[in-house]
Amino acid sequence: MKIIIAGAGEVGFHLAKLLSFESQNITLIDSKRSCLSNAETQLDIRVIKGDATSISILKDAQVDKTDLVIAVTSSETTNITVCVLAKQLGAKRTIARISNTEFLDHKEEVGFEKFGIDELISPEALASSEIGLLLDQSAFNDTYEFENGALTMIGLSLPRTADFVGKTVHEAASVFPHLEFIPVAIQRFGTQYTIIPRGDTMFKEGDQVYFMTTKTGVDDIYKLTGKVRHEIKNVMILGGSKIGYQTASNLCGNKFNVKLIESNAEKAFELADDIPSCLVIKGDGRNVELLQEESIQEMDAFISVTGNSETNIMSCLVAKSKGVKKAIALVENMDYFQLSHSIGIDTLINKKLLAANNIFRYIRKGEVVAMTKLNNMNAELLEFEVKEGTKVCNKVIKNINIPRSAIIGGVVRDGEGFIPLGDFKITCGDRIVVCCLPQSIGKVEKLFV
Repeated sequence: MKIIIAGAGEVGFHLAKLLSFESQNITLIDSKRSCLSNAETQLDIRVIKGDATSISILKDAQVDKTDLVIAVTSSETTNITVCVLAKQLGAKRTIARISNTEFLDHKEEVGFEKFGIDELISPEALASSEIGLLLDQSAFNDTYEFENGALTMIGLSLPRTADFVGKTVHEAASVFPHLEFIPVAIQRFGTQYTIIPRGDTMFKEGDQVYFMTTKTGVDDIYKLTGKVRHEIKNVMILGGSKIGYQTASNLCGNKFNVKLIESNAEKAFELADDIPSCLVIKGDGRNVELLQEESIQEMDAFISVTGNSETNIMSCLVAKSKGVKKAIALVENMDYFQLSHSIGIDTLINKKLLAANNIFRYIRKGEVVAMTKLNNMNAELLEFEVKEGTKVCNKVIKNINIPRSAIIGGVVRDGEGFIPLGDFKITCGDRIVVCCLPQSIGKVEKLFV
């Protein structure tokens, strides 16, 4: 697949890195030589120094033969212009990164496709949405919804008290005869290996386990794992960034009690005017005395989304030490993901990874309608729409040749989620969620094309 990425910033570089690992034909465009130098030396891609809104630059990148143009510069105006020009010059599909979430809210009304923009993404809006989901399922450290919650992926670290530690998947499933959840990936404590579980796979203490569940299965997982569902009402947010603003606005709209700490006086006043139901405090969130004065010990959740990863991590550790049940930190360094559970932070989120996940579904073959990469694990969750004539259509699951390193986690039919067993028959129009390791992605894609 031939792909042009405009913008070699943090999101663009991360995308180029992930896509180059998959042997995609990548061209990266940026006006700054310093931004391109790392990509040129570290990745097997073509780089072009220049303005991505220049028609001659786009032609030099062979835009007329390009399958996908991804514009992720820091300027949404530039991104929109790049996509409009690229589509007119022959690009098959375009994606623009935007910061104004109004564009997302009125996407259908405006009709961006008419201008040549097939998809809009906002890493900040994705991060804010992820935080909302994590607060909704407070006992878990990772979550993702398919089809508005018909199926939900939840990740958690198994405590010693979990009922099924020491049991196999088959033994654990027998506790609940009406199966409403299934484990789709396991990472052993202290290792980097991802396991796609089978019936004889044993659960062990400290495992990071990802389950696929329906709406009714979440309660069963709470019971099985010994996790407690905490009601979250009082939330403290550190940092009035775009993510902080969006999260505070969303939470206040859902009747949460929100305190937001921002060190910049001008920004703090703006936030207070824009979100009247949010208590905005001007101050340094790294100051433990300030946090105590603002009753951090009475908070149900603490969310740190400043522009500094280390500040976010340290402030979350302070919050946990004061008894806060849920701590979420925004980090830029992907290596920090491996440390999150060992140092006691519930969840780390990374907007580069969220944006990449959103874009990746356009690169996968077959009718991929959603996908996500599991945090710090070498696995992907892909949602395919079943078309007539594909290898899975009208087949019973046990008769489908699914690779050993992949598993069907769930099926959405007419808006309802199912956890399918071997006798479940897949029909045209079903949406199938598959969890697979990288080596099996190609084989899984062939089942749906």
